[in-house]
Amino acid sequence: MTPSRARTRSASKKAEPAPPVAPRPFTPHHLVPPHEVLTEEESQRVLKNLDTSIERLPRILLSDPGLKTDPKFLAAREAGETFTGRLVRIRRPSQTAGEAIAYRALAASPGE
Repeated sequence: MTPSRARTRSASKKAEPAPPVAPRPFTPHHLVPPHEVLTEEESQRVLKNLDTSIERLPRILLSDPGLKTDPKFLAAREAGETFTGRLVRIRRPSQTAGEAIAYRALAASPGE
């Protein structure tokens, strides 16, 4: 049995590389609570009020999509500011407390 012409033609064609996929634009979602990156002074004040150190707080990566809800963060990142030693305030609605506030320490990579 000999292969048909259609097979030999399609097999001889070189596969073209797929065009690069553009990143999807960020669209805020109603279930993502607002994130607010604090200044260094505000971060120190919060740490003092909580009577804890930054090492004891949970981390949040700079690449976390929730940070895109803060326009000040986007502007600071475009300006090239450093975020070491800064905190993020996350405000979540709560049925019992009205509003629950959580703090996270900014980290550039998962190991930080």
